[in-house]
Amino acid sequence: MYKKELRKLYKEKRKKLTIEEIKKRQENIYKQVFAFDFSKVKNIHIFLPIKHQKEIDTYPIIAFLRKKEKNIIISKSDFSTATLQHFLLEENTELQINKYGIPEPVKAKEMPVKEIDLVFVPLLISDELNYRVGYGKGFYDRFLSACKKEVISVGLNFFAPITIIEDINEFDIALHTVISPN
Repeated sequence: MYKKELRKLYKEKRKKLTIEEIKKRQENIYKQVFAFDFSKVKNIHIFLPIKHQKEIDTYPIIAFLRKKEKNIIISKSDFSTATLQHFLLEENTELQINKYGIPEPVKAKEMPVKEIDLVFVPLLISDELNYRVGYGKGFYDRFLSACKKEVISVGLNFFAPITIIEDINEFDIALHTVISPN
């Protein structure tokens, strides 16, 4: 299938997930994330969930990473350029929901993209080659292409990967791994 069709299909599938299904899938994802070896990374970028899109709740992952004394980095979206600015998420960082439902930092310390060691990436679906379908604006492909070569990219997904996304292009960046409930 093509990205446009997959985007529509998996938005709908995610919308139909019950609270209980989401909890169970998240718990399986958390177990896998918590088993990850974080010893070689210090600066970890993570997305904050868009609640109305039923995205994975990343706050338990953030709490876990804080206990590991990792720097947590989140972004602000610039929709005019489809780019992200990155900021340190401290325990007292104020968050504000933008018009798209994305929690974003207010008056936080900006972090250089080249200092990020690991990125947790949101997605709707991925394929067996770890390419992803997001919301279609290219924010994360631009972001990942600006990161240092050694950055580790990890997708978090409620659904098992499909075989292939048919319309991958030269701007799409495969993730290192994708964590799904299975």
